[in-house]
Amino acid sequence: MAIYHLSVKTISRSAGRSATAAAAYRAGVEITDERTGEIHDYTRKGGVESAALILPDNAPEWARDRAQLWNAAEQAEKRKNSTVAREFEIALPAELSPEQREKLAHDFARELVKRHGCAADVAIHAPGKEGDNRNHHAHILLTTRRLEPDGFGEKTRELDDQKTGKVLVTEWRERFATLQNERLREAGHSVQVDHRSLEAQGIEREATRHLGPTATAIERRTGQPSHKRQQHNEDALERLQRARDAGELERQGKEADRSIIDLSGDLEAAKRERATQQERQAREREQAEHQRIERMNSTELAHEIGRIRPPKALDLVERDRGVLQAEQERQALQNRHTEAGSASARARDQAQEWREAHKVQAWLHDKGIGHAAKLRELEEQREAN
Repeated sequence: MAIYHLSVKTISRSAGRSATAAAAYRAGVEITDERTGEIHDYTRKGGVESAALILPDNAPEWARDRAQLWNAAEQAEKRKNSTVAREFEIALPAELSPEQREKLAHDFARELVKRHGCAADVAIHAPGKEGDNRNHHAHILLTTRRLEPDGFGEKTRELDDQKTGKVLVTEWRERFATLQNERLREAGHSVQVDHRSLEAQGIEREATRHLGPTATAIERRTGQPSHKRQQHNEDALERLQRARDAGELERQGKEADRSIIDLSGDLEAAKRERATQQERQAREREQAEHQRIERMNSTELAHEIGRIRPPKALDLVERDRGVLQAEQERQALQNRHTEAGSASARARDQAQEWREAHKVQAWLHDKGIGHAAKLRELEEQREAN
């Protein structure tokens, strides 16, 4: 199955690296750094299937020499922490032939050179002896300056900028995926690759990891697993344990779901049983009522009919008439009561006014010494009401 991999890295003096050493290692050749005098000899390095320079159309003739190209790239940089090269590391499909893989890598490098005006050194490496035998890959080492007829010019700042750099790398990742899929289809393969992350694709698994050239070289030289491989193995075991834990949680979740479904099924069955029982009880009551009516004689049946039959319209009218008459009588009593209360209040007020006007006679009347006929009349009238 074809895999997708494209990473972009920088070669910087601040990390103690140089463009001459990087080019010599990837091409498996010897290059002397004219700036430092250091000799980088990797002629005994194995696994390099091919190495080729791809230059802009107007590049000077001397740039076709690998040692001169990368020495010039080093000498074009003056600062001690300069970035002297940029690398695109790409995976090549194992489904393609060596010639097809080489053409794919060179065509992609040509597009990089045409877009940015830099020079590219393409080294195709075979899979490591101890690693995955499908791990065909290429290292495309790019100069950080544009190569012009008079030599190296301005920096390729568009790839260094924090905003445009990320956008361009994303575009190149998508472009390499498209180019790789085209070549796979041309070769008659249905398998395709996707440059997007597993999360963006909706795939729930851990991404694979690459050891890189340094760790691979250490393993090839010592015959022992590198620290990076050991770390990868530990990470893999940790991911495996997490996957097992997740699987156990999923299994427990499924069991809980089944229990809920069982309980839901039991609840539905109980509801159906209750409805059935209610229907049965209703039928039994109906049958019992029917049997009771069948056992009645004619007198009992007539009485039962009279009990359940709605009242006649005339009966309703008579009942309503009686209710109306009772309401009229109640209203009359209420009116009389109200009138009596009013008369009593008037008599009380008149008695009070007489007392105010005849205080001496009222005092004598209250003491029983004398008798006030008018006051007595008013009091009796109030008591009568």
